[in-house]
Amino acid sequence: MVILMEKKKRKYRLTSAQIIVGGFIILILIGTLLLMTPLASADGVVTPFLDALFTATSASCVTGLIVHDTATYWSTFGKIVIIILIQIGGLGVITTAFLIRVMMGSKISLVQRTLLQDSISGDNVHGIVKMSLFILKIVLLTEIGGAALMAPVFIRDFGTAKGICYALFHSVSAFCNAGFDLMGVREKYSSLVSYQGNVVINLVVCFLILFGGLGFYTWKDIQDKKFHFSKFNLQTKVVLTTSFLLIVLPAVLFFVSEYQGLPLKERVLSSLFQSVTARTAGFNTSDLSKFSDNSLVVMIFLMLIGGSPGSTAGGMKTTTIAILAATFFSLAVRRKQTVLFDRRIPESTVRSALALFLMYVFFFLIGGMMISGIEGQPLLSCLFETASAIGTVGVTLGLTPHLHAFSHVILIVFMFFGRMGGLTFMYAVLKKSRLDSSHLPEEDINVG
Repeated sequence: MVILMEKKKRKYRLTSAQIIVGGFIILILIGTLLLMTPLASADGVVTPFLDALFTATSASCVTGLIVHDTATYWSTFGKIVIIILIQIGGLGVITTAFLIRVMMGSKISLVQRTLLQDSISGDNVHGIVKMSLFILKIVLLTEIGGAALMAPVFIRDFGTAKGICYALFHSVSAFCNAGFDLMGVREKYSSLVSYQGNVVINLVVCFLILFGGLGFYTWKDIQDKKFHFSKFNLQTKVVLTTSFLLIVLPAVLFFVSEYQGLPLKERVLSSLFQSVTARTAGFNTSDLSKFSDNSLVVMIFLMLIGGSPGSTAGGMKTTTIAILAATFFSLAVRRKQTVLFDRRIPESTVRSALALFLMYVFFFLIGGMMISGIEGQPLLSCLFETASAIGTVGVTLGLTPHLHAFSHVILIVFMFFGRMGGLTFMYAVLKKSRLDSSHLPEEDINVG
């Protein structure tokens, strides 16, 4: 009898992936209930469940897509709920919970350390608690520093108290790659368009987005190696190189194709800002509905890639696209294995990268076509919204607030999937196969 009970316990034990997914579901539901209360809306009305669920999901999954203008619809209490959801969602529910326990002096067991390791994409359990405290310190210093730099601008425009609150809100939102803004007080859904030529706001927000999207272990490696690129770990080298290319190349494209009518300073700032925000955060300083189809396709590609592993950003990640590009090059030169920076990439990692790529592209296309069919909107516009949701980016062509309920449900599922990550989501939903394929006969087929 005792043996049977132990077997049942082992059978129903939750995996790390299931706990992480469950933690985010609980966070979203709590946020939904709080946002439904009359206290959360500016007019003191009960917010419909689906609208509250959409907002809570977007905030917890640090996306930025909204169905109501954040500044004008939500009360002070509602805004506080949203920024707390953003902060917890950016750090990760499990990471936040363990940080609270550590600060309270509670002991962390080996099983709990393993869960924390999976939550922040750590390499091993050793030093994981110390790493979590390092993360907390960097997050607080960066967000406070960003707020301090932006505060003079917002104080000038909104007064002292409101300006400080605005600076802190936008600093947290930018660092967590969330894209929520409070600029609706000037014009609804306007994001940071009114600051298109402001050097401080543009550069600080860009820095916060980039820093938040690099990944916790990339920060640590940079700190330990003191900016000596040759000494960095392979992942840090790949993250920095890929991020640099994904910033510079699209910025040049936007500079050439989209901003010819602007003065040089605004043209440079807008091109850089759009290149940065398209990959990880939902702010914008331009009217995206005026962009050419070519630029919108480039932005869709950037949104699907997203940030880097173990960061506040979503998407299939910079390392995934780097591995796929390296695999393509290796095949082109008939090299047997994928190589990056003179290091062989394990076949299992290449398979994971390919699976992630196919998963994101498949869901993105299916979702876009479904919304296009339901809403009767152009396919490219709907693909843009679904890419923004699944990449947890938040930039929009203005469709999201006007979509029907079923389309909102699709975007909610995509935002959740994008924040969890494809592999975590699969591991949480699907059971591990017990089939050992090594004993099966091998047979080749032609491809290409």
